[in-house]
Amino acid sequence: MRLGFMGTPDFAVRVLDDLVAAGHEIAVVYAQPPRRAGRGKAVRPSPVHARADALGIPVETPARFRDPEVLERFADYALDAAIVVAYGQILPDEALRAPRFGCLNIHASLLPRWRGAAPIQRAIMAGDAETGVMVMQMDAGLDTGPVLGTARIPIAPDETAAGLHDRLAVMGGPLLLRVLDDIASGRAAPRPQPSDGVTYASKIDKAEARIDWTADASTIDRQIRGLSPFPGAWCEIAGERIKVLLSAVADGTGTPGTVLDGHLTIACGTGAVRLLRLQRPGKGAVDADVFLNGYPVGAGQRLD
Repeated sequence: MRLGFMGTPDFAVRVLDDLVAAGHEIAVVYAQPPRRAGRGKAVRPSPVHARADALGIPVETPARFRDPEVLERFADYALDAAIVVAYGQILPDEALRAPRFGCLNIHASLLPRWRGAAPIQRAIMAGDAETGVMVMQMDAGLDTGPVLGTARIPIAPDETAAGLHDRLAVMGGPLLLRVLDDIASGRAAPRPQPSDGVTYASKIDKAEARIDWTADASTIDRQIRGLSPFPGAWCEIAGERIKVLLSAVADGTGTPGTVLDGHLTIACGTGAVRLLRLQRPGKGAVDADVFLNGYPVGAGQRLD
């Protein structure tokens, strides 16, 4: 097929590579405009933009897709379909209708659960047992279109957002390729989403990242893993803000926030969690034993 591709972050790069490897013609890539990043605040293209450049594919980076000239240029590409993977802009109806087979979206949840911006993090934080990826025919709603393909995986008890992201990223491309084959052969059967079970994965707010030790251990553990590595759940240890990037529910009770042993087991409102990977400001992330070698934290100490 003659395709357009719309994506911005790392999650979308693997899908773009899969489409190219399968022999589809990628006529154009749309990505968010380059932004300043890093210590020097240099202007950098997004991961999808950089990959498209390396592949020699034309890249468009409109600030507003709704602008008439952007829509006209998009229609002029005469696409069979447009593939949308974490693009970061809302497409107007005119854009959704422009390609021959419309716009297809890869979404990292089992719709209608976790429509919206942060489905991977929200699934872990909610304690979901499974998740997956779906290919959806886009319509005017927020992740409301009919589903064309589904792939499911269980969420492991020690899963972090980063790990789950990477597992889901490799699933989207193969699923999409099967859907495109079904569309080309006339076998595609869009399935409307059910009206029950709808939840919304709102964008992660940095205010959610501070650990409240009065919560139960399971909730805190899911918060830590669901926000790892970004923005990173955090607490204060001896007045220093420390990110906690991995944890596990542990045995123990005590006043919430109290260190229970020499291995960073922390009492919660109910139960306890053991902190397994931490990061000091301006430092790299390290395992708990390495952290304790340079930053002693003893039993009885209180974390804020």
